[in-house]
Amino acid sequence: MMEVIPAIDIRAGRCVRLIQGDYSKETIFADNPMEMAIKWESEGAEYLHIIDLDGAKEGSAVNMDVISKICADSAARIQVGGGIRDYETAARYMDVGVSRVIMGTSAVDRTDELERILKSIGAESLVVSVDAREGIVALDGWTRESRMTVETVVKNIEALGVKRCMYTDILKDGTLSEPNYAGVENVVSSTNMKIMAAGGIAALSQLKRMSIVGVEATIVGRALYTGDIRLRQAIDELK
Repeated sequence: MMEVIPAIDIRAGRCVRLIQGDYSKETIFADNPMEMAIKWESEGAEYLHIIDLDGAKEGSAVNMDVISKICADSAARIQVGGGIRDYETAARYMDVGVSRVIMGTSAVDRTDELERILKSIGAESLVVSVDAREGIVALDGWTRESRMTVETVVKNIEALGVKRCMYTDILKDGTLSEPNYAGVENVVSSTNMKIMAAGGIAALSQLKRMSIVGVEATIVGRALYTGDIRLRQAIDELK
């Protein structure tokens, strides 16, 4: 069994998709992200993966009002990322009803904040996002490259007590090509953490292969918006 989680990326209050994390390669799919939340929920989504793209770039919770409304009006559980760099922001999201917060940059740059958040909300409410370009982890909404490999970051966060990690291959993201299966397999085999994966999913057959790799969940974005994957069918076939 593998969970299929639809992605809702928010920029300037609208639901958009980027290609390879490039903010200049944006496609708007809905002016109101709430419409997409309702749609995916109606098609069987138990979780929604919501990213504040403005927040990821600027380092603060830019679209929290929009996300708070989705939390209030949706029955689906919500995991949110983008701009969550400190305990205070994570706590605010938990207060408005988010089930999981996703940390990226701060988990690498500020391990003190990561440990503080872990202690406060617990490991089950935290996901650390490891986003990589050719094996090197990228930060600040994928606009800054670190000098750390995926393997190093995965090892470090697991040692701190993180229980769930999301791996994204940036060069695959939004491309409707195929996932980086080898990269995902390397992460799964190198850790005892639960792994979510994202990037490049374009067909139901690819989701089935991802389930064999051993990930807990796969995040699907553009392929749902283009109709290449039908969410209800994907959920039913991967139960």
